Amino acid sequence: MGVAKTPVVIESPAEACCPPIGEASLDPAQAADLARMFKALGDPVRLRILSRITSAPAGEICVCEITGDDFDVSGPTISHHLRVLREAGLIEGERRGTWVYYRPVPERIRRLAGVLGS
Repeated sequence: MGVAKTPVVIESPAEACCPPIGEASLDPAQAADLARMFKALGDPVRLRILSRITSAPAGEICVCEITGDDFDVSGPTISHHLRVLREAGLIEGERRGTWVYYRPVPERIRRLAGVLGS
């Protein structure tokens, strides 16, 4: 198919959008953006989907591997959860033929980690 990619490594929260919450107040735009990302992760299925995508050995995963028996929800529900994660900017997808391949957006995940850092 394609060249195998290495898994995404989220190493340093130092590249966060803003200082950790304990160090400075967020401005309204930062708070709104972060709230959308945290809200997307507020659902256990979406959190598991994101975990599955970020831990994929090739750095991305086919939607066909997400809709399997690991989740006790229907295919359309998985699609809804993927859309929420995509709209929050946490993942991105690329259509290849009939399948969509999803990968994490590392800078957005670092942003979440950074704002929670101590």
